[in-house]
Amino acid sequence: MKAVLVTRAGGPEVLQVQDVPDPQPAPGEVIVRVEAVGINFADTMTTRGSYSGMPSAPFISGREFAGVVEATGERVMGYVQWGAAAQKIAIKPDLLWPQPKGWTSAQSAAFPVNFLTAYLAYWKAGLTDDAMEPNRWSAGHRRRVLIHAAAGGVGTAAIEIARVLDIESYGTSSSEEKLEKVKKLGLDHGINYREVDYEQRVKDLTDGEGVDAVFEMLGGEHTAKSLRCCRPFGRVIIYGTATGQRHQFDSGIMMAKSLSAHGVWLSVLAKDHELINRCLLAMRPWIEQGKLHPEIGHILPMEQAGEAHRLLLGRANYGKIVLRIE
Repeated sequence: MKAVLVTRAGGPEVLQVQDVPDPQPAPGEVIVRVEAVGINFADTMTTRGSYSGMPSAPFISGREFAGVVEATGERVMGYVQWGAAAQKIAIKPDLLWPQPKGWTSAQSAAFPVNFLTAYLAYWKAGLTDDAMEPNRWSAGHRRRVLIHAAAGGVGTAAIEIARVLDIESYGTSSSEEKLEKVKKLGLDHGINYREVDYEQRVKDLTDGEGVDAVFEMLGGEHTAKSLRCCRPFGRVIIYGTATGQRHQFDSGIMMAKSLSAHGVWLSVLAKDHELINRCLLAMRPWIEQGKLHPEIGHILPMEQAGEAHRLLLGRANYGKIVLRIE
């Protein structure tokens, strides 16, 4: 079969489509014929050799996918740490879920990482009905969330979920074009961080109050800035480090406003099958009602995996980038 291999640690140029042996399923595994693979920032980190626990090169890239179970014909979507960007994959059924009715494999491959991460961010922020640590307010409180990289995969998913949960959304992006697109998804307030300081803009838009939660995947000084965007008892949910810099914290403002910071790492949480199934069950009615649908900016053939990574690293994407597996 053909697969997208990480031939050595490096940039997009190290990704190559090569012939590899078909996977041999271990006891309890099934074979899925892969039709589409979603591209994530974590994939670029894995290619560079900077992702925790990754194997030595060469290995097959890709972590979320959609296709058909070879033995049954069932249309499924799934999640692994790597190995998805191939014509076939051997996987345990508990890491597979039915494709939503009426969705293509490209749409289904764009769903797991983005929407599970976004839902878990709201869950950890205490903003969902099933939250383990609910953040409760007085009657009439208008809930607010700030979403960084609002035009990205997780960002667009978070905007759609905010609309369903009736949460006022604020989003940052690098261009007015991207902000116009996400406003059509339901974003209430767009902030072009290239033109204005988003911390000050959030204060202006909220009359100095701030937001209840910030979804933060930048790292560095942005973690401290995100904390300063919060109103009392707000929560910053950290799910990435796109800048490559360690997160900085403003402990003074955390104490002054009783703020907290929480981490969400899907690679670890995906092992909790009960939690993931609960998240999917919560989102299922929204999917069936047409309220959630992945935004896909590019669909490329697997031979252009390097170009997919370049688009993501260059912040040139809108929504999800998907590889089509021939």
